Amino acid sequence: MEIKTDLYLGDCLNILKELPDNSVDLIFTSPPYADQREKTYGGIHPDKYVAWFLPIAEQLLRVLKPTGTFVLNIKEKVVNGERSTYVMELILEMKRQQGWFWTEEFIWHKKNCYPGKWPNRFRDSWERLIQFNKSKRFYMNQETVMVPMGEWSKSRLKRLSETDKTRDESKVGSGFGKNISNWLDREKAYPTNVLHLATECNNKNHSAAFPQGLPEWFIKLFTKEGDTVLDPFMGSGTTNAVAKRMKRNSIGIEIVPEYYEMVKNELEPTELYLLEKKNSYAANLPERRIDIR
Repeated sequence: MEIKTDLYLGDCLNILKELPDNSVDLIFTSPPYADQREKTYGGIHPDKYVAWFLPIAEQLLRVLKPTGTFVLNIKEKVVNGERSTYVMELILEMKRQQGWFWTEEFIWHKKNCYPGKWPNRFRDSWERLIQFNKSKRFYMNQETVMVPMGEWSKSRLKRLSETDKTRDESKVGSGFGKNISNWLDREKAYPTNVLHLATECNNKNHSAAFPQGLPEWFIKLFTKEGDTVLDPFMGSGTTNAVAKRMKRNSIGIEIVPEYYEMVKNELEPTELYLLEKKNSYAANLPERRIDIR
């Protein structure tokens, strides 16, 4: 199976317009958060964030397959002592204006978050990953991310009562119930929507690199070998590196030449196609396509 990694240098809004409709199976990305990474990405004010991101989301909706998934890693910032609402506003506008389905929300618990002290809050130890789909019927293989039952099952399941061995109907008549005995002989269980992963300590000269385990989990869940994964805010190229290792095609777009060059030098597969686009950050770079073998 031939696996390709396409890297583009330029503004993702412009480059996305060149990608074919319904061509991507998974979009996994972490765009610059509001008012952050100002030196590298300019910093977008919370009040302008929705207007800035919606045109990008429109293109992502176009290139995503009907069976595909978009996972957005993003977090609100604190403004004047309270949480900004720009993420919630963005979710609502993507639903109302563009027809995205807000299917699920995952939490990335940062097991090694930095300590700190603030007068009116505790340290941030989590970020959100918002799942969007363009259709309510999308590809998802839950078995690929199952987790070991653990030692607790050997002790807890041994003490099952007779009630537990049959369906225990809800006391409020909701129609929901449980039958724990279904898991008696199982070695694995389905995970929760909370992912416990350490942050990337060696951040590869990028100010906001996430751990490989983050895109890996979603790539396993929402794609198959040979599918295509897109990261329109490539950064340090973690998503693309993981996709290549997992035998997925991938597309990475990055506006900062230094990060693009770093990823290009690190991702030198058997066949790597690179397309450099003129933009405000790389106005002196000629448009070219390189085939590295």
